[in-house]
Amino acid sequence: MTCLSVLGAGKIGGEVAYLASVLGIIDKLIIYDVNKPFLNAQVLDLMHAGLDIEISTDPWTTKESDICVFAAGFPRDPSVKTRADLLRVNLPVAEQCSKPLHDYDGVLITVTNPMDVNNFFFAEETGIDPRRCIGFGGQLDSARYAVALKKREIHGQAWVIGDHGEHQVPIFSTLPDKVAKSTREEVLTELRGASMEIIHGKGGTVFGPAWHITDLIRMISRDSRSLITCSCVLSGEYGIEGCSLGVPAKVGRNGIHKIEEWKLDDWEQSHLQAAAEKTIELCRRVDD
Repeated sequence: MTCLSVLGAGKIGGEVAYLASVLGIIDKLIIYDVNKPFLNAQVLDLMHAGLDIEISTDPWTTKESDICVFAAGFPRDPSVKTRADLLRVNLPVAEQCSKPLHDYDGVLITVTNPMDVNNFFFAEETGIDPRRCIGFGGQLDSARYAVALKKREIHGQAWVIGDHGEHQVPIFSTLPDKVAKSTREEVLTELRGASMEIIHGKGGTVFGPAWHITDLIRMISRDSRSLITCSCVLSGEYGIEGCSLGVPAKVGRNGIHKIEEWKLDDWEQSHLQAAAEKTIELCRRVDD
């Protein structure tokens, strides 16, 4: 049996709760939101789907869950230039949600932006083993990268590391054919703005993130040890520490099973270093 807790029952959290339930990935759901009327409506809507699972709305039972998704807080909208700009408003939300997570021995999936910084905060604040803190973003960024490659008729597996934001790093060196620097920069610019077209058009992303988060829950619950890119609290990997950053990792029932250190080319290495410097700067604000 797998028990899932979802902190934040909005567009992403609510959709993840629904997908994980309807796909039979979980047997019990703990779902919480500060907006009680909205939370009650979400629970009732889930029940009307005919789901045969137990549902609780008590956040203090989160410790009973095998997997917890932190999706509470303020989403990015057209007025927010970058995900990092959400730190001021979402850090207090993370602080509040960290209270029932102290010494949690399940696997935490951090979704709320700035995701990398929030993931680092939870590892530092709650006493959760850093290997049990997984920041979500790499799967979605990689899917967007795959779309960009297909549009240009470039073949190969799409991987994105770095931060889930302005300093993401698409990996070109593993592709079968060389890609010119000008094309790399063009793709990178496209990826940085990939979510904004959706945000301007319908107010926010839902289907893409919700599907990939649900797939991550499946990987963890089945101990698949699948290789994905996700944000991990680093302690020297890639020469980086003091932050959580997107890297290739195998995930399973106990969280991060193994971080893989790939050989990067000069372009990728310099961009990863820039991502690390920016994210470390933001993580230091959390420590202050």
